[in-house]
Amino acid sequence: MPKILVVNGPNLNLLGSREPGIYGRATLEEINTALTERASADGIDLVLFQSNHEGQIIDFIQDEGKDAAGMIINPGAFTHYSLAIRDAVLSVGVRTIEVHISNIHGREEFRRKSVIAGACVGQISGLGVDSYHAALTWFVEHKGDN
Repeated sequence: MPKILVVNGPNLNLLGSREPGIYGRATLEEINTALTERASADGIDLVLFQSNHEGQIIDFIQDEGKDAAGMIINPGAFTHYSLAIRDAVLSVGVRTIEVHISNIHGREEFRRKSVIAGACVGQISGLGVDSYHAALTWFVEHKGDN
């Protein structure tokens, strides 16, 4: 069973109550439950992780990434400045899709730049929690690809 990592960065533990007009009302637990059910039905093992700390995210990517078939990452605010997380993604060489609940390209200027995206096979933003599902769908459809 292929293993896909789902990595969530800072403040995503507050989904459901954090700016619901932008991020919706679904909690991270609800998102993770729906993703896990979908992945299980498609023969994929998800490994879920969330941290508000950059170093913990890097350690997780380094520890788990070498054995993963792919990674879905929502780096939160680290999207815009964490070259260290970008380097961790590149260092493990795992196909990665960056996701965002809101449309980062339609928000404040500082949110429009991602230093992580260039290390990824793609970026999905603005679809609400469906951004995660779209990324998982891509991995399901490409699980035999290298």
